[in-house]
Amino acid sequence: MATTSLKSHFETATETKPPSSVEREIGKQGLRKQILRKGTSWQTPLLGDEVQVHFSGHIDGGACLASSRDTGTPFCFKLGQGEVIKGWDEGVATMKKGERAIFFIPPVLAYGDSGSPPLIPPNSSLVFDIELLSWSTIRDITGDGGILKKIIKEGEGWATPRDNDEVLVKYEARLQNGPLVSESNEGVEFRVFDGHLCPAISKAVRTMRRGEKAELVVKFSYGIENDGYEATNIEGAVSSVSNLTIQLELLSWKSVVDVTGDQKVLKKIKKAGQGFDRPNEGSLVKVIYIGRLEDGAVFETKGTNEEPFEFTTLEENVNEGLERAIMTMKKEEQATVTISAEYLCGHEVSELVCANSVLYYEVTLIDFTKEKPFWKMDTHEKIEACERKKHDGNLLFRAGKYWRASKKYEKKHQANGLRLSCYLNNAACKLKLEDYSEASSLCTKVLELEPLNVKALFRRSQAYLKTSELEKDEADIKRALTIDPNNRDVKLVYMELKENQREYAKYQAEIFGSMLSKMG
Repeated sequence: MATTSLKSHFETATETKPPSSVEREIGKQGLRKQILRKGTSWQTPLLGDEVQVHFSGHIDGGACLASSRDTGTPFCFKLGQGEVIKGWDEGVATMKKGERAIFFIPPVLAYGDSGSPPLIPPNSSLVFDIELLSWSTIRDITGDGGILKKIIKEGEGWATPRDNDEVLVKYEARLQNGPLVSESNEGVEFRVFDGHLCPAISKAVRTMRRGEKAELVVKFSYGIENDGYEATNIEGAVSSVSNLTIQLELLSWKSVVDVTGDQKVLKKIKKAGQGFDRPNEGSLVKVIYIGRLEDGAVFETKGTNEEPFEFTTLEENVNEGLERAIMTMKKEEQATVTISAEYLCGHEVSELVCANSVLYYEVTLIDFTKEKPFWKMDTHEKIEACERKKHDGNLLFRAGKYWRASKKYEKKHQANGLRLSCYLNNAACKLKLEDYSEASSLCTKVLELEPLNVKALFRRSQAYLKTSELEKDEADIKRALTIDPNNRDVKLVYMELKENQREYAKYQAEIFGSMLSKMG
């Protein structure tokens, strides 16, 4: 009830008698509340929500004010947006659906020392009988009022789409004054990151659950695309002062996983798998897959329902991209995998396949059996496994297949010598993969067990050098040279460090000189 609205609603009404229930104070400015009827849920409305109430009120010890019950029409307002007096905003925020309560509102939370002539004198306390009928959740998605979302129908579950997911939505977009701008009766599918129609739709979809319906109030800046996708995209109907109202329904979406973290291997889940387990290094997997070129032509088919294709992971039986995708799948999962050319290594491919920049696979993981876990092995089996993994990892590293080599070295090892060796080899992989933080972490593990290990100090110093942690780098190099003064590789890194330190000192001097110049 806005301040102006309250005055327009003032009328003679039956004075409300204070109830006999126990009062409680809300806040520290004298607002008091007595519950007449408890609500039916545990939830209360949040700031920005559109609430619907019945009310009646009077001046404390004075004239009666408005009553929505007399007209039979509930009163609606947005909570915490200054549309009603502060006592209402603070009081209704404590109510549950169906709750009815009496609020005693002091002048400071009502009309203050000015009053609202002619009906409300200065410094008047007010008494309101309020019943909270319902509310619609309204969220400020962008934090600047650019996109306000009002939930019309709650969605299912708890999950919401992510940037790579492909969503199916229905929408209807209108200008603020009513004309239709665009609609999608049959639904439209798009990747969340790419968006559709205008930025507001993709931003809102990220907050929605499956089956949710919402109404968006969109300011002009979020009603058109900014990167060359101008207002003409919505038929030139949006002017520089137009706001939009969009009715939006999220029908469904397909989860898309960025397998490699660089958008080069994407897995779109068509059918969810069973359980939580996935294949790991050394698992025997059974799959069916069909490989297609960019033009849709089939270039490879493996496995059938009767006789799936079987292979052991990380043994170079399929290309790296497909293998990494399969290792993220669950039993009976079905997915479409998109692989860029960079991840076709590790498996023979034809010239025709190499000529395509992207390949597409339809994959079903029928079943898989994991390698015997390390903790179930006896001592002899553990040593054999460690030696085998180290040998395989070394071969892969020499071949430049750093991801597969790293996976071999990541296996847990029992014997200290083998464990240290694998840590160091894995650190070398991480340096090649430019994962300098993990490389330094692996070297630190070696140094915790063997503080005088020169190779660990050397590789950690390389990682520190790449991350410009020059003081740590110098400490490691000096320590390594103290242990092995004639180590050529360490000396070379020391020379590179000194050059970096000189350049950094020069850079600092230039900044200081610039500061002095500006001050002068």
